[in-house]
Amino acid sequence: MATNVDADTLTSEVLQSFSTTPDERLKQILGSLTAHLHAFVQDIAPSIQEWEQAIDFLTRTGKTCTDVRQEFILLSDVLGVSMLVETINGQETPEATDSTVLGPFHMVESPARELGDDVSPESEGPRCVVSGRIISIDGTPIPDAKIDIWQADTKGFYDVQQPGIQSVGNGRALLRSDPEGRFHFRSVVPMYYPIPTDGPVGELLRATDRHPYRPAHIHFLVTAPGYRELTTHIFIGGSDYIDSDAVFAVKGSLVKDFTENPDPEDAARHGIPSPFRHGRFDIVLHPEF
Repeated sequence: MATNVDADTLTSEVLQSFSTTPDERLKQILGSLTAHLHAFVQDIAPSIQEWEQAIDFLTRTGKTCTDVRQEFILLSDVLGVSMLVETINGQETPEATDSTVLGPFHMVESPARELGDDVSPESEGPRCVVSGRIISIDGTPIPDAKIDIWQADTKGFYDVQQPGIQSVGNGRALLRSDPEGRFHFRSVVPMYYPIPTDGPVGELLRATDRHPYRPAHIHFLVTAPGYRELTTHIFIGGSDYIDSDAVFAVKGSLVKDFTENPDPEDAARHGIPSPFRHGRFDIVLHPEF
């Protein structure tokens, strides 16, 4: 290997070092990463101090990760990378419900609950019912699909953000669709909220004069044998920040009106105070390739 090289020669030598990588996909990824990363560095020509700051930022991002917080996912989210990955993969299954980001709070196992249960029993505030069906792209209902749900409360907090205030599992549920593919559950209408800003990602947002808010939503992760896994949201129509999500995850097809239902008999049937709000969300899965 040469001892005195210019920038372009150095890039070529690094690329050559990966030429015997046995795994062709890994070889492709490392080659592309090297080429783009070296081009980026040449483009911005960072000072040594700036390079050290970048290393420090990434180091602190890793150190901020815990069992209930994933700062690297948060960084990927605010840079739009998470949504880009979802969008690229979603192009393979255009007939299915739109996918969106997993987010940083899918960090604990959701408790198994029955259809119709209250998934936020410790939360106070306006109540809602969410219902829908899990179906295939041809409209066939999918029974016994596993539906993992997690959401913030009416103050914009997830359970893992408030130890001692919320029990782990509040705002979460693991449901199974019925023989007709149907599901329904009770909850509180979630609030818009800021993503965590007490770490490196928060520093990035403040440095770039960006707000940290996400519009109100409920997360869904749906799986069923023979179908591709789907990670998606239902966004509450009319929520603040619906047009400026900090993680770029809003898709128009996922915005649903939570209409007010004033019928006391409907409320009693659901075991919920009247009036309540109702959101409808049918989820379409794509068969595995």
